[in-house]
Amino acid sequence: MRHLDFIIIPNLAQIYGRIYIYFIEVESYGMKGKLIVFEGVEGAGKTTQMQRLIHWLQLSCFQKVRLVATREPGGTELGKGLRHLLLKQDPGESVSDVAELLMYAADRAQHVETFLKPELSKGTIVLCDRFTDSTIAYQGYGRNLNLNLIKQLNAIATGGLESDLTLWLDINVEEGLARVRARGERDRIEQAHLQFHKRVQQGFTELAEENQSRIFRIDADRPEDAIAQEIQGIVSHKLAAWGYLK
Repeated sequence: MRHLDFIIIPNLAQIYGRIYIYFIEVESYGMKGKLIVFEGVEGAGKTTQMQRLIHWLQLSCFQKVRLVATREPGGTELGKGLRHLLLKQDPGESVSDVAELLMYAADRAQHVETFLKPELSKGTIVLCDRFTDSTIAYQGYGRNLNLNLIKQLNAIATGGLESDLTLWLDINVEEGLARVRARGERDRIEQAHLQFHKRVQQGFTELAEENQSRIFRIDADRPEDAIAQEIQGIVSHKLAAWGYLK
């Protein structure tokens, strides 16, 4: 029997929990889930646009599918502890670049094995705030660590899992950092110097050029509504191609 079991996400804090939303009408059992990732430099608006996409999907999807939102780092209980270590600003001890890389890899390995893969195997559509491209952009380009090493670590941590769609919110670095400063307190990564963030942006640019079938560039230097509409159009097209909208 078909039924509607609909859960509204009332606030942003819940987005990163294991929140399930059930849409109506067509059965989707047996369909492999899809991983949709949001990427971008600091202040690009990933979290805002992810929240808007969830709300739009709640109102617009025509098929019964399970949807969950998560993030990296911090998508598991282990990951929450690693996120605190990675992002807090500790004046007593700095985090080395290699230690930073390995903590991100550990967070991802736990996230993939205990959360992402089980959900995808159920046919869930997973929205994730950051994934492997962020590690290449931040630790590879930003920290100047060996790209081949990072790709090997990503492969180990993911077991070969890649995003089905990555939405790269592309914004001028200075504008993004100005948005971050306007919000108030900044984390350890957000406080890095300007050249670091420019190298990260270059990393995302090159990744998008190399992975045009997977990574879609979104001009994020526009009003929120215009960005949201473009994202909705891309996701609608992908959902139809994946067989979710019939």
